[in-house]
Amino acid sequence: MGSMDCYERDFEEVLLTETANYYKRKASEWINQDSCPDYMLKAEECLRLEEERVDNYLHPSTKLKLLKEVENEVLTKYENDLLQKEHSGCAALLRDDKTDDLARMYRLFSRIPKGLDPIADCFKEHVEGEGMKLVKEVAEAVEAKKEKDSGKPSKDSGTSYEQQYVRQVIELHDKYLTYVGTCFANSSLFHKALKEAFEGFCNKNVAGSTSAELMANFCDNLLKKGGSEKLSDEAIEETLEKVVKLLAYISDKDLFAEFYRKRLARRLLQDKSASDDHERSILTRLKQQCGAQFTSKMEGMVTDLQLAREKQQNFDEWRQRKNKQLPIDMSVTVLTTGFWPTYKSMDLALPAEMVEGIAAFKEFYEDETKHRKLTWVYTQGTAVLKGNFDPKSLELVLSTLQAATLLLFNEGEELSYSEVQERLNLQEEDVTRLLHSLSCAKYQILVKDPQNKVIGKNDKFRLNVKFTDRMKRIKVPLPPTDEKKKVIEDVDKDRRYAIDAAIVRTMKSRKVLQHQQLVLEVVQQLSRMFKPDFKLIKKRIEDLIARDYLERDKDNPQLFKYLA
Repeated sequence: MGSMDCYERDFEEVLLTETANYYKRKASEWINQDSCPDYMLKAEECLRLEEERVDNYLHPSTKLKLLKEVENEVLTKYENDLLQKEHSGCAALLRDDKTDDLARMYRLFSRIPKGLDPIADCFKEHVEGEGMKLVKEVAEAVEAKKEKDSGKPSKDSGTSYEQQYVRQVIELHDKYLTYVGTCFANSSLFHKALKEAFEGFCNKNVAGSTSAELMANFCDNLLKKGGSEKLSDEAIEETLEKVVKLLAYISDKDLFAEFYRKRLARRLLQDKSASDDHERSILTRLKQQCGAQFTSKMEGMVTDLQLAREKQQNFDEWRQRKNKQLPIDMSVTVLTTGFWPTYKSMDLALPAEMVEGIAAFKEFYEDETKHRKLTWVYTQGTAVLKGNFDPKSLELVLSTLQAATLLLFNEGEELSYSEVQERLNLQEEDVTRLLHSLSCAKYQILVKDPQNKVIGKNDKFRLNVKFTDRMKRIKVPLPPTDEKKKVIEDVDKDRRYAIDAAIVRTMKSRKVLQHQQLVLEVVQQLSRMFKPDFKLIKKRIEDLIARDYLERDKDNPQLFKYLA
């Protein structure tokens, strides 16, 4: 008594066979006549009805067996045909944003073994395709703009198209991350597909720039005063969080860090940062995403600026105590060398008005601080001069170097190129750049003889006493320099050091290691920040052998030994 043998042998076996045959016929009809969404509706409905019948009329042990037969006939056998239907398959559903159908597809095919793999592959392919479309669009737009603007100076904070590209990538990520949550039940398989898709196109060059550079420019635009992104504080915070999430897909994180640090330095030193809170907020997020080492220099820069303000207050109080009157109003920003990008140092012959102020600050600094050396970085300074021109007086906002150049003409004399160079004690390229900005650019404060747009070594210059402008205060820009090349050079140098350190670290702990194993371990250690090039690792190993850090085994050239 109580045995299920008769039920299973005399009834259940026949039921399962007949059910399988029935759905085999049905599925072959549906696949030919129905679209993918219609087919899935029918499949979902027949599974529901079969489940209901078992619950109402049959023994519970039959449920799984019966549903398996239905799933096999309706889903497993026709999965590829269904997903690849030309106008209604998986790719078409993704293209047309059919979220309900996609969710149904996920529910149905999650019932069968490995049923979701082809859907995840299709999802990955679609997202990567959408991303590559954005890359192509911005490349074409930038190329068209270059042709239109040929001859005009370029801005290095990214064109509006490149800014728009980052914004579109953020929107694309938001959209498909929502799909993963709502259509695909936050499945790890689909999170992985999304990650691989974004890694696929985010590491392509976009109109001659890397995504790392474009993201740094995008953040700069968000965080600086007068940026093109006019957003509320909450929207800025939200956008910054999304950019940091996207950074996870970028393999050259060290390149982003260096571009970001350059832009941050400019915002801080030129007082262009819109909010200290936002600056600290993104650094906190970057620290969580990439580790403390990633942001240590940037955090040091932000702290430096706060300390520099206090230092300036102390200097003003010191001057009052000592009763030191300076011919000019002067503020000094003291920076810690290790935190900031390296700036070009020059032995500028300062005008007398500035020399006194520098001497006073030096005296104050040496009184207050022992064992520290001040190096003056004139390239980052700014100055405001009052220009008494014939039509009216104007305030000129200049770099320290431009101000020093203009003050040479205070006596109204005419100076030759070589005299300017001699009095400023600067190199030719710097003098040419300065004189061009003051005599050939938008504001022609100096008159050049001969009057053309090219600075020559035999040219003569004098103050343009007739100079005027409708504004009372004008900012005289310097021609932009190619920062990108310098950043890439700095990053390449840092990468060589990082690879050297990783090789020595690995060999120090392992003592003896095969070449292939050493390369794999070095790649593993460094992949959080950048993707090391195998050729470069090989080159660095050879360099370390030459410097007696490692040696090759005499019998096996593929085996390395650590030399203490």
